[in-house]
Amino acid sequence: MVDATVLLRNAVKPFLLELEAGDTFLVAVSGGADSLALAAALLIEAKGLALNPVAVTIDHQLQENSYVQAMKVSEQLKELGYGQVTIRKVLVDLVSGLEAGARDARYAALVEIAQESKAVKIFLGHTRDDQAETVLLGLARGSGARSLSAMAVHNGIYTRPFLTISRGETEAACSEWKLDFWNDPHNLNTEFTRVKVRREVIPYLEEHLDPGISRALVRTAALLRDDADALDQWADRESGDLDCDRLAALPKAIRTRILRRAALEAGVTPGQLTFEQVGAMDALICAWKGQGAVSLAGGVKVERISGRLSLSR
Repeated sequence: MVDATVLLRNAVKPFLLELEAGDTFLVAVSGGADSLALAAALLIEAKGLALNPVAVTIDHQLQENSYVQAMKVSEQLKELGYGQVTIRKVLVDLVSGLEAGARDARYAALVEIAQESKAVKIFLGHTRDDQAETVLLGLARGSGARSLSAMAVHNGIYTRPFLTISRGETEAACSEWKLDFWNDPHNLNTEFTRVKVRREVIPYLEEHLDPGISRALVRTAALLRDDADALDQWADRESGDLDCDRLAALPKAIRTRILRRAALEAGVTPGQLTFEQVGAMDALICAWKGQGAVSLAGGVKVERISGRLSLSR
């Protein structure tokens, strides 16, 4: 059996080899087992590659003495061998909820630090377990293939090398490396939907349905990502012309992608565009009976005029 440390080092190595000598990369470290193990594996494998690793820990200021914890993470990273460690305080907007607000603030800070340091890549410690949770959350929301395909290994500047690694393997690696990882109290609070999925739903499914449910969900995400990529590429080729006869001749999966994209380009934000609204837009094409305009969020109006869809504010 391969040691967890070797498994993790092998997971990050190919992504570091994609970089060029002199490149700066960031690794986001909360102090938990996943991100701490990622930081250790990256630092070991970056030696000899003439790269500039920068560790970043985000202080969300959501708990009393949160900065003390951030300092502990910083000190451990320095002991690990990081010459550059950044602590960044953020203000979390709670309008969209604590989980979403913290995530948005964290990602915004990471992008800001990447720009300041001219980093070409940001490594994130999401694991196979996180991926399985994301798929289940997408199912619960009734999301489409793109959402169910969950997190991509590469997404712009972000890279997630541990999506095939389990949380147990990152904890084992921390033990082998003698790293003292932190358990965020928020990760025990089942009032948060993701925590409920992690601590209650997946264990129940493993016990009563299939002990390999997490692996199965991750396989499903990978298959759906391939399908979603292919459908998006097809929709890209067909976009631009909103002639109703032409759109009606396309498969619904392609047509609705084109409609969604047209709505977003007209000014609707992704979170405001609902399944029902896209369906109403589609009805202007495939179930035309002279109905009036469809109103979307942001003051966008969609109507059929002379056999074409028109979107306006």
